Amino acid sequence: MQYPAMESESWWVLAIGGVVNILFGLAALLWPGLTLVVFIWLFGIYAIVYGIVELVHMIRAIGAQSTWWTYLLVGIFSILAGVVVFAWPGMTTEVLAYAIAVWAIVIGLVEIVGAFSVGRFLLAVVGVVSVLFGFVLLSNPLAGALALVMVIGAFAIVRGIILLIEAVRAPTA
Repeated sequence: MQYPAMESESWWVLAIGGVVNILFGLAALLWPGLTLVVFIWLFGIYAIVYGIVELVHMIRAIGAQSTWWTYLLVGIFSILAGVVVFAWPGMTTEVLAYAIAVWAIVIGLVEIVGAFSVGRFLLAVVGVVSVLFGFVLLSNPLAGALALVMVIGAFAIVRGIILLIEAVRAPTA
């Protein structure tokens, strides 16, 4: 989600976020027979790793005296989402869909606000993709587990690609 004052070193946070998203998406798409328990573990690990990356970037943003609150919100909310799925590993597909949908919508809204605050169009697109994905999940949370895994995998790959594009475009000087 890297939006504020894209300092010269922040490209790596975008790149790590993109790679984590793509790896999670590929895992979901390449293992379509995943059990719900395995998928919960994958999502939990993904959310926690992504949250930690955001908190590290928040610390760097504070050091650079740039906007940091967006990283804090996304970092904490992502880690909480990961912890929630680990705390209740026996959750149903429907509950998991709701948890991921709410996570995507909140993260997307923060990304949109953060992107517009610094005029970074592609990061706003990442936010819009996240919000739309969240509403797609909310519209039909009872879809089969396989369909849920495939939709989430495709979402993560698209999000990761956009983050990698933004990493390449980020200022390096």
